[in-house]
Amino acid sequence: MKIYTIGVYGKSEEEFFSSLINNGITCFFDIRQRRGVRGAKYKFVNSNYLQKKLIDINIDYKHLKHLAPTSAIREVQKNQDISSNIKKRDRGLLSNDFCCLYQKEILDDYNFSEEFTAIEQGESIAFFCVEQEHHACHRSLVTKNLIGIDSSLEVVHL
Repeated sequence: MKIYTIGVYGKSEEEFFSSLINNGITCFFDIRQRRGVRGAKYKFVNSNYLQKKLIDINIDYKHLKHLAPTSAIREVQKNQDISSNIKKRDRGLLSNDFCCLYQKEILDDYNFSEEFTAIEQGESIAFFCVEQEHHACHRSLVTKNLIGIDSSLEVVHL
């Protein structure tokens, strides 16, 4: 069974929604803490517009805020980016400190029952956050944990 991740940076509105449609996504898990993006370029992933568009293309939307990194965890990555002189959008990997803290504070006690229920019911699920590169985003850590629970899962990064 395949599970998907998708980011928005580097995609147009048409490319973003076409990726979901073309890969048969039926359940969209938004794992952002804040469900808005500044500026007009990516306004199509601001919560209200995004939810309406997903309804139009027959994809269920769920906000899984409990999978979003806390502000304190995000601050760890921000500080690492600053010390490495890297812009968030240019980051290729998450720092080890971020990964360890996210695992400890979010994933270690998280019950993936909602996600596995969707998979068992035949849903094609996608985890969404903004970063273009999945290795630069916590969605890669979420899917890594899912594979740790069920090794038959295959992750596809759109």
